Amino acid sequence: MKIGKNSVVTLSYRVLDKKGTPLDTGDEPLVYLHGGYNDVFAKVEKALEGKTVGDEIEVALSHKESFGEYDETLVVTQPRSEFDDHIHVGEQFEEIIEDELSGEEESIIYIVKEVTKEHVVLDGNHPFAGIDVVFHGVVADVRQATKEEIKEQYAR
Repeated sequence: MKIGKNSVVTLSYRVLDKKGTPLDTGDEPLVYLHGGYNDVFAKVEKALEGKTVGDEIEVALSHKESFGEYDETLVVTQPRSEFDDHIHVGEQFEEIIEDELSGEEESIIYIVKEVTKEHVVLDGNHPFAGIDVVFHGVVADVRQATKEEIKEQYAR
């Protein structure tokens, strides 16, 4: 089966920086619903159109096409007293923020970047934000999406 609209694609993949250093070794396969559902980078989805099991792609992506610009406003410093004794660099946690205009909730994943006696520095940027990358993928499986997957716009 060829990859096309409303197919579920399973990829073995890895993400490298422009120098070839691995950023994400794809320990778990990437499974997504193909066809403009924004489950994978647009340029990667376009490169996969019409491919079949065993086909490989390699796509260079600017940071704007992949993980976005690095946003300094997403780096915040909080008083150390607001955290438990076990907080450590590399720890991740999610904060739910309500948009004042729309009332919709948005989630931000923060990574702890620094812990001192006085403060904790948190970074809400994706770890690869601001980095141009190369996405390498091998098609491991392709199947027709179920009606439920199409309705929910999510591959199971």
